[in-house]
Amino acid sequence: MQEVQNRGANVVTLLLVEDDDIDAMSIQRSFEKERIANPILRACDGQEALELLQHGLVPSPFIILLDLQMPRMNGLEFLQLIRQDPEFGSAVVFVLTTSTAEQDIAASYRRHIAGYFVKDEAANGFRDVIKLLDGYWQIAELPMIRTPR
Repeated sequence: MQEVQNRGANVVTLLLVEDDDIDAMSIQRSFEKERIANPILRACDGQEALELLQHGLVPSPFIILLDLQMPRMNGLEFLQLIRQDPEFGSAVVFVLTTSTAEQDIAASYRRHIAGYFVKDEAANGFRDVIKLLDGYWQIAELPMIRTPR
């Protein structure tokens, strides 16, 4: 059995904002298959993700992997709120959703996301998406976001 990789002192946490249990499990399994041991926290919608951030439960540095179509608070509403918040406005966010609608893509990029991936299109290449994320947080300088304690 191969050893699971563990990053150095600045381990990047992944905040997965996904309402679908099967999609969430698939994403977590994909990280495990790639032997990526970064911590993954899951929120089932934008409201829960916002609460985790506001209560300081997401260690920094972190990357948010965000679905758009969720109950209570969808991904675009969540993006709007965190981009207006001085503490979370610089958070790195990647969208992973089923929506191919041009208005969703454009609205996401207007809210300064780092990338937009469509689940159906990414399914075959999801391993590449995971590798991209892993490479991204290994070489990119991520903001250290102070969260309330």
